Amino acid sequence: MNRSLFILSILFSFVGWAQNATLKGVVTSDGIGVPFANVYLKETKNGTATDENGTYSITNLALGNYVLLISAIGYETKRRSFLIGKDATITLDIKLEPSAEALDEMVVTGTLKAVNRLESAVPVEVYSPTFLKKNPTPSIFEALQNVNGVRPQINCNVCNTGDIHINGLEGPYTLVLIDGMPIVSGLGTVYGLSGIPNSLIDQIEIVKGPASTLYGSEAVGGLINIITKNTLEAPEFFADAFVTGWGEYNLDVGAKVELGKKTAMLLGVNYFKYDQLIDNNGDNFTDLTLQDRISIFQKWSFKRTKSRLFSLAGRFFYEDRWGGELQWTPEFRGGDEVYGESIYTRRWELLGQYQLPLDEKVMLSFSYNDHSQNSVYGDLPYLADQRIGFGQLTWHKAIGKHDLLFGSALRYNYYDDDTAATQDLRGNQADEIVIPSLFVQDEFKFNKKHALLAGLRYDYNSRHGNIFTPRAAYRFKFSDNDIFRVNFGTGFRVVNLFTEDHAALTGARDVVITEALNPERSVNLNLNYLKKIYADNGTFVSIDASAFYTNFSNQILPDYDTDPNQIIYDNLNGKSVSKGLSANLETVLPNGLRFLLGATYQDVSQTENGITTQQILTERFTGTWNVSYNLRAIDLSIDYTGNLYGPMRLPLISDLDPRSEFSPTWSIQNIQFTYKGITNFEFYGGIKNLLNWTPNRNNPFIIARANDPFDQNVQFNDQGDVVATPDNPFALTFDPSYVYGPNQGIRAFLGMRYTIF
Repeated sequence: MNRSLFILSILFSFVGWAQNATLKGVVTSDGIGVPFANVYLKETKNGTATDENGTYSITNLALGNYVLLISAIGYETKRRSFLIGKDATITLDIKLEPSAEALDEMVVTGTLKAVNRLESAVPVEVYSPTFLKKNPTPSIFEALQNVNGVRPQINCNVCNTGDIHINGLEGPYTLVLIDGMPIVSGLGTVYGLSGIPNSLIDQIEIVKGPASTLYGSEAVGGLINIITKNTLEAPEFFADAFVTGWGEYNLDVGAKVELGKKTAMLLGVNYFKYDQLIDNNGDNFTDLTLQDRISIFQKWSFKRTKSRLFSLAGRFFYEDRWGGELQWTPEFRGGDEVYGESIYTRRWELLGQYQLPLDEKVMLSFSYNDHSQNSVYGDLPYLADQRIGFGQLTWHKAIGKHDLLFGSALRYNYYDDDTAATQDLRGNQADEIVIPSLFVQDEFKFNKKHALLAGLRYDYNSRHGNIFTPRAAYRFKFSDNDIFRVNFGTGFRVVNLFTEDHAALTGARDVVITEALNPERSVNLNLNYLKKIYADNGTFVSIDASAFYTNFSNQILPDYDTDPNQIIYDNLNGKSVSKGLSANLETVLPNGLRFLLGATYQDVSQTENGITTQQILTERFTGTWNVSYNLRAIDLSIDYTGNLYGPMRLPLISDLDPRSEFSPTWSIQNIQFTYKGITNFEFYGGIKNLLNWTPNRNNPFIIARANDPFDQNVQFNDQGDVVATPDNPFALTFDPSYVYGPNQGIRAFLGMRYTIF
């Protein structure tokens, strides 16, 4: 009895002691204390925030096992397990790693060299894999729908191919890079944004405005640089799979393999399949193109002396997609009985970087891609091959306050198809050209507050002669939290019409090219202001606002209006202007609530013969939002994402066309729930297109003459104009180009991620 009383007294005293235990430590990054970091114990009400020196303390803790979670703006969340046993005071010092979402991350796209984002004279927007996860999609093309000022544009109701618009400018004005190499262009612009494994993406950098001084042709309106992970940061294994209520299946798998002490390889595989016939709008055409694609990506990194860079990467992409009348089967491919658009795409890419073994920082970068496309649009075949080789040598040299960059580039373009684009008096002739370039850039830092960047590029095109593209940028840093930038730039684009404009290949309109097409030129002015606010309670606010103005000369745009039976292409005899305002607001609250709101107002118009018209398929305003909240006690996060698009002018076929001339204001909204309570696993699910919006609302039809896709019952007069008949009262021909948004309605999705670091 006395022994039992003794044991009980010991237990009571132990419990009383354990309830007074203390956990303390310092949260640092690169040896510097991280202020106002959130520190809390999972599944308890115990938590605190670090002070201005990064120290923290949690008292009155009981005996047991705990999981400590540390989060701070701009850093990856850290998780540490520990046991309160016999020590009354436990010390846990935590080191945080910068997050890819931080405002102080490194960027390379604006200046071709790694610089701190806040120090860059060129404004660069950065989006991390975390951003992509908030609205999981099977391709980068769809993922960009929640980026302010960037809109994925579907160009065909039947095959659902598309491109990326930046600040209202058409897709061909956007250059897409992978690891800084321009390997997604021409034919690849339509399909190259699909099949890039999300598991291997480190970050996406976006520059709005001309960047031809560094990147040459196509970087007229802006560029998107998809940067893949290096072997040091990649997980050992990664798998992400999801399925939607429409029957879409997507699988992402990535792995890191160490091959000896000096070689490592990243492997990524993406597989997507959709094979359901859905026709919710009742026009006997598929609402969503059926797709079966696979993409295999490898990246090799080699360790060298003095940390010199050497990497090689390659990607193979194959896709079989078709859309059309529901009764279409491959036996009808290329015929005129049942309409279908069938596209077989095979593409492979190679790119690499090699730092020369010199005392100076000299880098050789190269890429090559081969794109083969076998497609038919109804009974119209389109067989095309494109090869692009690119080599670039850069020398980075710092002299005093000058940060110099010298470069030389050589670009090889090969293009061949079975259309008039490669026909002359000798018959079919492949288009082949080599374009050499030289460029120089100097960033002069007057002091910590003022910096001026100036650059000049020279390209020689054997058809168009000498092309010069200068640019200048100025950065004024009021303080570490207030930055003002002014950018002036020029751009040029050599047009390959048939590889870029899907409207030239589909539908019944005749394509008319009235003259030899000269290179397009652009001049851009961009004003940018960035403001960061850190509150004492851990609240963070970031405001990023811009005003932009771009003037084009020699612009080439499809003219749908002059003759409804034709698409006319020529150089604009006048001017084309894109101007507007854009702003992003990001707010992070200590309770885990986070807002990312964006809005853009733009006016994109062409003026010819004194008449100004709004550019077709270009919205007046856009809005995007991303609202996230973490329920830490139950390891659940909620993401509500969406976009809003203002009216855009649409391509009507005739004066009698009953479809709306302007699109309504429309929105796509999504919600997602993610559970992270099991180590290495994430389970997520939600609903896409909550409002069940589709473009057929308030329209009698979307595809013109869907009942007669080969125009067998269309009558024409002597002038070639369509005649209204009882069977065709609106005087229409078959045309699927009236498209401005996705046909997919509301659908659920469910997925799982598994990661081993």
